[in-house]
Amino acid sequence: MAPSSTLVSLLFASGALASPALYRRQDAVTVTQTVTGSSPGATPWNLGAVNEFPIHSSCNNTEAAQIKRGLDETLTLVNHARDHILRWGNTSDIYQKYFGNASTGEPLGWFTKIASGDKAGVLFRCDNPDKNCEQEGWAGHWRGENATSETVICPLSYETRKSLDGMCGFGYDVANGATNFYWASDLLHRLLHVPKVGEGVVEHYAGEYDEVLELAESNSAEAVRNSDTLQYFALEAYAYDIALPGEGCAGKLQVSSSSSAAAAPSSAASSAAPAPASTTPSATTAQAPSTPASAPSECHTHSNGVVHCS
Repeated sequence: MAPSSTLVSLLFASGALASPALYRRQDAVTVTQTVTGSSPGATPWNLGAVNEFPIHSSCNNTEAAQIKRGLDETLTLVNHARDHILRWGNTSDIYQKYFGNASTGEPLGWFTKIASGDKAGVLFRCDNPDKNCEQEGWAGHWRGENATSETVICPLSYETRKSLDGMCGFGYDVANGATNFYWASDLLHRLLHVPKVGEGVVEHYAGEYDEVLELAESNSAEAVRNSDTLQYFALEAYAYDIALPGEGCAGKLQVSSSSSAAAAPSSAASSAAPAPASTTPSATTAQAPSTPASAPSECHTHSNGVVHCS
């Protein structure tokens, strides 16, 4: 081969090796990008959910603030009642004390419904549309047939209700104290009256402390849907687990002449202006009537027209 042709061959070969066109094709890389935004027209499954209990515009700023704080404390109380049951089930001494041998499903349901359920269909107001706040001893009432979703809070509530921070204080104990002594338990009671919450199932099957304990033994099926039982359980569980851990303030029911007097108003429950029922803990009968652990009687009207005072 001539030198010139050899040189041309070498130049061609080197050019071919250096040409990008002859490089081996690289593997393709696919990048996937996930778009997290909602697609056009998508509707959230819980659209319109109400997460706080509505308070009527008839409540001024001070009243609304106290009611809201009370409702927040109610949620604290029922959240713990639920958590206590979830942790211990029906092996808890406190559970057995108030619910007997009943399964845990129903009380869990009531507490969870208040804690986590939709808050629509419940309204707290302050304008006394039914004039019941004018009656002696009325701290509030469910409006019943007049407006089944509404509860009126009367001025007496702001004067007497205590914060949950004071659990086991003020001379209070569960056995002898009033279930409406704290905002949290008082509003729990009121919420259970509203059909959206209690569904017409939660009722007053037993009221006083000793009656509640008897109901747990004799009829646990009613105990798990008894308004006062749910209050007592929530109060005692919170006192024992949270307020004074391992100690609580269960107390021991002290029977005295004032206890029998407390039952008297039930026979006249339908009177227009019921005589105040005694809610003063019998343990304080030797003290001044204004003992902090007492609470004024609270009255409200049931859907069947019966007035209940506690």
